[in-house]
Amino acid sequence: MGQNIDRTDLKKSSQFRMLLRTDEIILLPGSFNALSAILIEQAGFKGIYISGAGVASNFVGYPDIGLTTMSDVLENARNIVNVTNIPVICDADTGFGNAINMIRTVKEFESAGVAGIQIEDQVMPKKCGHTEGKLLITKDEMVQKVKAAVDTRRDGDFVLIVRTDAIAVNGLEDALDRAQAYKEAGADVIFVEAPRTVEEMQKICKVIKAPHLANMVEGGGKTPILPLPKLKEIGYKIVIYPASAWMASIKAMREVLSILKEDGTTSRYASHMVSFNEMFEVVGRSIFVKLEKKYGS
Repeated sequence: MGQNIDRTDLKKSSQFRMLLRTDEIILLPGSFNALSAILIEQAGFKGIYISGAGVASNFVGYPDIGLTTMSDVLENARNIVNVTNIPVICDADTGFGNAINMIRTVKEFESAGVAGIQIEDQVMPKKCGHTEGKLLITKDEMVQKVKAAVDTRRDGDFVLIVRTDAIAVNGLEDALDRAQAYKEAGADVIFVEAPRTVEEMQKICKVIKAPHLANMVEGGGKTPILPLPKLKEIGYKIVIYPASAWMASIKAMREVLSILKEDGTTSRYASHMVSFNEMFEVVGRSIFVKLEKKYGS
């Protein structure tokens, strides 16, 4: 189950920091709730990325347009950390305010047990990185927010991924200028959002000497979808697929609901569904049965 009892003594932040120091490219699927996070761990991945857009859609039922609060995202992150044993990176949007808000954000998410957070330089309310109409705060203001995050963290292994959305607003050169400033302010990983060509991706990784994150958004994202070996060759260290499980689940739910509406039964779709017992075993029912026998009267 996701709630495995034997946990490593090494902090999750330290686990992720160790991954950053290896030559291995880190592949992180996007999680949107505790169940999807458990499935990611069971599939054998070494880390989990909590998608801000996924939380907006699945936790509160809104699009990714800045309507989620820190409390929404934090509650979801705590649930995910509590039922998994691998490092969790959480999309913390803009840090939910200015540099002072960022101080509280870092304290809260570090206390929740996530291995790191991703923050970005959009104006609040923010928008999904692969949609139109984004607005930016100034470079200087974002630098101060990054510095506030660096100064606040108590765990030196807590990872700060800093994203700029400047390509869509001001172009690649401004994005590079901002990324360099954020690196100098203390960012551990640089995330230049939504490069539009392989050439732009290559330039980003060549110009900014830092670990880089690539965001692979299928079916409409602005960045080319490339295989892991190619992304590693370009210079990326972390690759996220933030929406894959979420998009697949929407399709599956639509299909089974359509069949149920048409047929009055799900028999025609049964081969695509897990069994009743497997549904519960994914989240560890047998472990709790043993605990009931151990502690029950």
